[in-house]
Amino acid sequence: MNLGVFAKTYERRTVDEIFAACAGDGLPTVQFNFVSVGLSPMPDVIDPEIVHRVRRAADETGVAILSLSATFNMIHPDQTVRDTGLRRLEVLASVAGDLGATILSLCTGSRDPDNMWRFHPGNDQPDAWTDILASMRSAVVIADRYNLMLGIEPEPGNVIRDARRAERLLAEIGSDRIGVVLDPANLIEGRPPERVDAAIDEGVSLLGSRTIVGHGKDRDASSAVQAPGQGVVPWSRFLGGLQWAGFDGSVILHGFPETEVPAATQFLNQTLAELDGPKPGRTV
Repeated sequence: MNLGVFAKTYERRTVDEIFAACAGDGLPTVQFNFVSVGLSPMPDVIDPEIVHRVRRAADETGVAILSLSATFNMIHPDQTVRDTGLRRLEVLASVAGDLGATILSLCTGSRDPDNMWRFHPGNDQPDAWTDILASMRSAVVIADRYNLMLGIEPEPGNVIRDARRAERLLAEIGSDRIGVVLDPANLIEGRPPERVDAAIDEGVSLLGSRTIVGHGKDRDASSAVQAPGQGVVPWSRFLGGLQWAGFDGSVILHGFPETEVPAATQFLNQTLAELDGPKPGRTV
């Protein structure tokens, strides 16, 4: 496993400076969002010169663009909004290869018309499930066309709000184009302290073998987002479980200020080093 970061964590004048900051903090793998070059996260069109500029900056700073932020409300109550999101998803897919990205990171969405991350009781209704199946199948067609992976993330406010729903979606779609973005802070949100370990174990057991990206954020006892090492996520348990499941990809830091990135990076690197170190009873 290795560490990366949301590039938009760093606010700089140019994309060259953003990537240099990522690499300087020991995080040369990123998820890229087009807000970093002054566009919307899901643009209607992307000028080839912008794509060239981003790729050149990545290459010159030694940064690998693993994934693109491609989040739109996949179960928005208005079908036209979903259709617009899928059209823009293809715009991103069409430039992903030029940037070296292999993953489009999605949001399965909410029936809330104003906030795709906010829980709505309609998320649990049968028609919401019908709509996420339809949206995901359309997204898979796009991913097939451009030879990309789609990353779905269990989010408490979304229609795919936990590991079991993610497992069900993967089974019903039945496409190898879909993988999981697994965030331990999401798995434990709202869980009492005595259930945290069980929530992590369940998530990794159900989804570890389909995980294509790990996320690196934490939560404190009040459920507020924190940097890794500052909350209650049992990181050795989570990362060790992913390791056992065969995951050897990137854990992408996000959700906290740039000033906290160095300490979080040090903490997670130390945790990974301990997992890779000598085991009890093993001769080295």
